[in-house]
Amino acid sequence: MDVVVDQFGEVSVAKIPTEELDASNAPEFKRVITPIVEKNTKLVLDMSRLNFVDSSGLGAILSCLRQLSAKGGDLKLCCLTKQVRAAFELVRMHRIFEIYPTREEAVRAFNGRQ
Repeated sequence: MDVVVDQFGEVSVAKIPTEELDASNAPEFKRVITPIVEKNTKLVLDMSRLNFVDSSGLGAILSCLRQLSAKGGDLKLCCLTKQVRAAFELVRMHRIFEIYPTREEAVRAFNGRQ
């Protein structure tokens, strides 16, 4: 799994490269995303390719937020598909994360805090 990271000033945008984030690949996602989380304090996850997420995938994303929060950083999500948004709402994780329709809006939200 290769996560592509684009830099917008101090904000990094990582695009989840898979259509499914579940028990079969969540450990690999965590392994790949951890160095990205360690290098950044302002991270956006672009979830435009993701069509399915289960509890393991949600846990992996939540782990990113916890790691960033522990060092004073933050994680924002963008480009959620209808199915993934429904999964977040079902378990009320949409109340934990800041979710934006586009990556530009997510990046601007970070820049607006400066």
